[in-house]
Amino acid sequence: MKIVIIGGVAAGAKTAAKSKRLLPNSKIDIYTQDTHVSYSACGLPYYVQGNFEDYKNLIIRTPEKFQKDGIDIHLLHRVEKIYPDENRIKVRDIQKDVEFFVDYDKLVISTGAVPKIPDIKNNELKNIFTLRTLEDGIQLREKLRKSKKAVILGGGYIGLELLEAFVSNKVHTTMIERSSHIMSVLDDEIADLVQNFVKDMYPEYTRIINEDNIAEFIGNDEVTAVKTVKGEIIETDLVLLATGVRPVVDIAKDCGIVLGETGAIKVNSRMETSIKNIYACGDCIENIYAMTGTPSWIPLGSNANKEGRCCAVNLCGQVEDFEGVLGSAVTKYFGLTVSMTGFTEKFARKHGYDTVSVIITKRDKAGYMPDAENVTLKLVADKRTHQMLGGQAIGCGDADKRINTLSTALLKHVTAEELSGADITYAPPFSTSIDPLISAARLLAEKLRK
Repeated sequence: MKIVIIGGVAAGAKTAAKSKRLLPNSKIDIYTQDTHVSYSACGLPYYVQGNFEDYKNLIIRTPEKFQKDGIDIHLLHRVEKIYPDENRIKVRDIQKDVEFFVDYDKLVISTGAVPKIPDIKNNELKNIFTLRTLEDGIQLREKLRKSKKAVILGGGYIGLELLEAFVSNKVHTTMIERSSHIMSVLDDEIADLVQNFVKDMYPEYTRIINEDNIAEFIGNDEVTAVKTVKGEIIETDLVLLATGVRPVVDIAKDCGIVLGETGAIKVNSRMETSIKNIYACGDCIENIYAMTGTPSWIPLGSNANKEGRCCAVNLCGQVEDFEGVLGSAVTKYFGLTVSMTGFTEKFARKHGYDTVSVIITKRDKAGYMPDAENVTLKLVADKRTHQMLGGQAIGCGDADKRINTLSTALLKHVTAEELSGADITYAPPFSTSIDPLISAARLLAEKLRK
């Protein structure tokens, strides 16, 4: 079998590796316009920060290792068109500027996502960065080491991680967020706690501007300042755009593949697109929420790797169904962990749910343990069915492990009452005798019964 894969960061590389194990005699080619393949994009903020010196630590498998395993990697090769009736693609060698055609038996589209570039005046100036590829990380890290002032536009996951990276390097950083608080993916009361923590941690290097945006980049060749919509001018040595990403779907749409409600490529549970012999996986595809079966687009590395594996299993002739996603995510800002899974309350209400929620703050382990820290936990459930819909947890303690437990519960559609009976491990160095998650679930169950 001849398998051709477009894109090779997470999902594409996983598809190739798994397919080769399942079909050792298959011919597998990955075409990517990137300069690297199979690397951890999620580790880029920590490389920029300086947690390790060599960017090669982020490379999971080199082209040479792929080649040794019988998988051919074609870097700096852009796939320009798919001809599904002929089972072939048109490829351009970017360095040589040469076109050629490649036939396939099975085609996998794993084109990922790219940063959204806001339509801001003078956005062509130098030292305006995004962070998506290894080259982005290398260039940003180099510039950061020479900078004293920075501006970050966007206060989501990437913005928060890079704020820590900048502040750690003693760069005076202004974060501009159009919402009333950063981390607006969270419910307001949880996001407010995150923002207050960020403001209080290294305030001499950190400033947050809410409910504003950048109207103009100022400078001749390089950006030297930004002007906000409200008219404030902020001097800077660099700007980091952390305004989200969009799925790369043009090549799929062009050949007639159906897109979903979210604008990403529509696939079934076996990663099959609307055209025979063409599969898709990773950040370019639309998924479904595991709790509800409704469309979602949540570009995360964890999802991409699972989808790549599922794609490989099915294109190689076996059967495996992908049950959907929960949007489980975690990040940190210095000592604060921020984690969530499933629906926030505002998202659930927006989509028609009558919700009930609780918020508790409790020690993550026995109070007499020297490293005990607070964890604030919010749980959300459906008022009619009592089914758990989601949760958020923040704190300097072990917030993420409560969310990991909850994510497993969400996959099984448990109610608040069922969650309150979960048998969670206990010892003083690890938890309180009644875990914070159980305490919150019991409180939620009581509230639902009223």
